[in-house]
Amino acid sequence: MDIKVIKTEEDYEQALKRLEVIFDAPIDSQEGDEAEILSILIEKYEDENYPIGPPDPIEAIKFRMEQMDMKKSDLAKIIGYKSRVSEIFSRKRKLTLQMIRKLHDKLNIPYETLIADY
Repeated sequence: MDIKVIKTEEDYEQALKRLEVIFDAPIDSQEGDEAEILSILIEKYEDENYPIGPPDPIEAIKFRMEQMDMKKSDLAKIIGYKSRVSEIFSRKRKLTLQMIRKLHDKLNIPYETLIADY
């Protein structure tokens, strides 16, 4: 096992290739330990170099609606008129605090996602 800190893109690529080879190694084996350590190092490198920003509130609402097989008319029952839903989706109107509370309660979307700027 020859593991080192991932500092460069080349190190990162090599670590990914090695992990792909040993990914299915038994947990209690030397390769299993190596895979676990490599996974931690790769995750740390990705967090530092490829951060994922917070999700867009409108896209989060659309995604949750799709998961729940909802239509715009269903959403209108939660936050108000159909025209209001269209204005929000076209980004002509921002979500109000009351809408955010209802969306959180009815669609279980985290507050942090709904209050993010869009």
